[in-house]
Amino acid sequence: MAIQKPSHTLAKIHLKALRTKSLHILFTLSFTMFINMFCFAQELPNTKDPIKPKTEKDTVTVSVDTLLPKPLNIKEQDSVKNDSVPKKKEVLTGIVNYKAKDYVRLNQRENRTTLYNEAEVNYTDMNIKAGIIVIDHGKNLVYAGRLKDSAGVYTQAPVFTQGQSVVEPDSIIFHTVTKKAIIFNSKTEYGEGVIMAEKTKRENDSILFIKNGKFTTSENLDDPEYYFLMRTAKVVPGVKVVTGVTNLFIYDVPTPIGLPFAYFPMTKKQTSGVIMPTPGQDLGNDRGYFLQNGGYYFAISDYLDLAVLGDYYTNGSYGLRLESNYALRYKFRGTLSFRFENLINSERGFPDFAKSTIYNIRWSHNQDAKANPNSRFSASVNLGSSQYYRQSINQLNLSNTQNNTLASSISYSKTFSGEPQVNMNVTATHSQNTNTEQINMTLPTIQASVGRVFPFAPKAGTKKGIIQNINLQYNVRGENRIQTTDSLFFKSEMFDDARVGAVHSIPVSTNFKVFKYFSMSANANFEENWTLNTINRFYDQENDEIVTEDLKQFDRFLTYNFSASIGTTLYGMFGKEGSTSKIQQVRHVIRPSISYNINPAFDEYYDTFEIVDADGTTAGEVQREQFTRFEGALFGVPNRTFSSSMGISIGNNFEAKVRDRDSTATEPKKIKLLNNLNFSTSYNFAGDSLQWSPLRVSGGTTILKDKMNINFGMVLDPYALDNNNRKIDKFNIDNGGSLFRLTSANLNISYSLSSKQFEDEGSSEDDRAIQESLRSGGRADDLFGKPQDFADQRLTDVDRSDKKKEPSEFYNYKIPWSLRLAYAVNYTNSARQNRISNNSLMFSGDIELSPRWAVGASSGYDFVNKGFTQTQLRFERDLLSWRMNFTWVPFGQYNSWNFFIGIRSNLLKDLKYDKRRQRDQQL
Repeated sequence: MAIQKPSHTLAKIHLKALRTKSLHILFTLSFTMFINMFCFAQELPNTKDPIKPKTEKDTVTVSVDTLLPKPLNIKEQDSVKNDSVPKKKEVLTGIVNYKAKDYVRLNQRENRTTLYNEAEVNYTDMNIKAGIIVIDHGKNLVYAGRLKDSAGVYTQAPVFTQGQSVVEPDSIIFHTVTKKAIIFNSKTEYGEGVIMAEKTKRENDSILFIKNGKFTTSENLDDPEYYFLMRTAKVVPGVKVVTGVTNLFIYDVPTPIGLPFAYFPMTKKQTSGVIMPTPGQDLGNDRGYFLQNGGYYFAISDYLDLAVLGDYYTNGSYGLRLESNYALRYKFRGTLSFRFENLINSERGFPDFAKSTIYNIRWSHNQDAKANPNSRFSASVNLGSSQYYRQSINQLNLSNTQNNTLASSISYSKTFSGEPQVNMNVTATHSQNTNTEQINMTLPTIQASVGRVFPFAPKAGTKKGIIQNINLQYNVRGENRIQTTDSLFFKSEMFDDARVGAVHSIPVSTNFKVFKYFSMSANANFEENWTLNTINRFYDQENDEIVTEDLKQFDRFLTYNFSASIGTTLYGMFGKEGSTSKIQQVRHVIRPSISYNINPAFDEYYDTFEIVDADGTTAGEVQREQFTRFEGALFGVPNRTFSSSMGISIGNNFEAKVRDRDSTATEPKKIKLLNNLNFSTSYNFAGDSLQWSPLRVSGGTTILKDKMNINFGMVLDPYALDNNNRKIDKFNIDNGGSLFRLTSANLNISYSLSSKQFEDEGSSEDDRAIQESLRSGGRADDLFGKPQDFADQRLTDVDRSDKKKEPSEFYNYKIPWSLRLAYAVNYTNSARQNRISNNSLMFSGDIELSPRWAVGASSGYDFVNKGFTQTQLRFERDLLSWRMNFTWVPFGQYNSWNFFIGIRSNLLKDLKYDKRRQRDQQL
């Protein structure tokens, strides 16, 4: 037990003096304090440590049945809230809208709704239009069918549309819950093709099963020219059609052409796939059997694709082609192609055995004008083997076989806005002569110019006078020019003879009026040439030869020249307006011009060396040779001879007003007599002889409503010839001849005429052929024949929708036709040859003998060599869904023929027959 001490507060209370009159209160407080000091607690104090309980583990093991599941700690929920029986969905998940022209009748006893005449039902993404529609609400079925009039003719066939799928059957049964349907005698369009099925089971909106279906691309579905009969087929709309046994019918006549199964792609997107090759045999060059134009098409993206095609011949010849198109809307578009052919003629060991490799690279890139107004990138590349167009086995481009030049250009231009404006252009060019196999390239050409500056012009108002019109600008042009041949192209040796140079020019000019009616201009041009190619020339006495050393070092030279010109315009009118004559007035416009040029001599850039004889003495003045170290310069050499010349030119233009044949016309009609008639010559004041240059005459006009173009030219020399046919310093008239001596002349006439209907219709095939010829560097017409690219049937795949003809029972009063003529003649008499060097007529024409038969020809006649030029004959038959053509080159170096018949649609373009005789071997 413990003694509990009183608190300090109580102790203080007891020590205080107590003042009270109540004795019992005092006694109570004293007794309370006494109890508080001597009382004990109720718990006894611990006299020793307590005894702790001992824990022991029970050794008895209680086994639990393993079949019983272990208890889970889960929270019980009310079973009423999670009812295991799902709620029943509503029968219709959408709103059904329906209408009909005659009546909509509801039969409550049969639970049916009938819509009659021009009935239509819309339910979710489904739309049905038909003559009569019956909705069975109890079975969730929709029946749609046709109406039969009093004459027994069925009208208003159903049209079933769901999403992008459109079906036109005779009748249809549709289940609104499962969305399955049975369709009878349906016609469904899939891309370019149409499937006509006797019975179709629609599993859902993405799978159809067909029985006895007909697949065709014909426009006449009631009587198609051809179709593929599919006994059973599975259709995935927009993806594919997979069939069982399928064979081809032509006008309901079965053919032996068939397959145990077939696959038709139906996607509207670009998809990758195999391109089937064309088999055949090459007998003209003994290459054996072949497979041509087989490969794979890669649909890389929406902006880029790639076609890889190849050929293989059993004698070892092969070819490879890569074709790619790319485009980015509002940015750029282009095409890139690479073609390589390894050609083997005959067999090894035979005398006509030959082996060659040819290639061709073409690239066309066009930038949209709205993409970037301050910079532009473009490319037009056509390079390769010089003999490619003449030897290629997979194309016959007749126009390019007559073209002697291949040209390419890649350029980038940039404009820096400001005052003055700065323009920069970087270009890489290529020019190749296919006859000499000479190649000239610039890698690259850099050009820059600063806009024209008028240093003395007023800040406001117009510029007047000679001083205020003084202007100057700065131009610079730098090139790295390479000249090589076919054999060294793409090899390191092609850079050995490269020449590098730059030219800086500052043209200064002004213009002003003289005597009110004369315009005068004065010009000065300062040029500085930089070059990295100079030479040194000396005489090697030991070997008795002149040695020229090529020095690869920097050097420069400065030149300048001055010129001035004055000209005016004179107008003359002949005749009286309103006269009764056919030609009422003739208008003559004359533009005379006189120019004066001074080109100083820059002798400081020329050096001399002496040729010494064997005795060691100077050989004489005649052996003193002069040269300039800038002979290897890229932009020419300094002028060594001073010239002071005057140029004279006169331009003429003739027009007439004639009485119009239309009596209702109030104004006379204007016609062109001569578009231009120009004369030009010059006189060299500094020359010691032959100071007059020949008089050059050129002119041109158009007649026959601008259908015929006529251009002519001639060169008239005032000086005579000696007995050795060399020009002498004596006028021809003083030598007993005429005033001028005709040294050369030329005349070119082109004529194009076609029927109005033929012009309006046009032909996408012609457009594709022209574009192919232009891309290859050929002509824009077919005077040399239309090109044929057997590796790209798109060139000859004409869309018949572009050639719409008005139906007519009689056709013979409208026969579309076209005719193109070109005549050229050249006369040469510079050294008394007096001969016609060239005289040829080329012509090309097309005519439609009937609405579906067309023939054409391209040929020419050489009157000098007395023979026909390159000739091509064309025949084409429009077989509606099919196309048949025959092209024949009957004679000449490229004699060959090609026959083609195939389906017009791109979907079935592999179904074709192509037979051709290739041109003979060219050694």
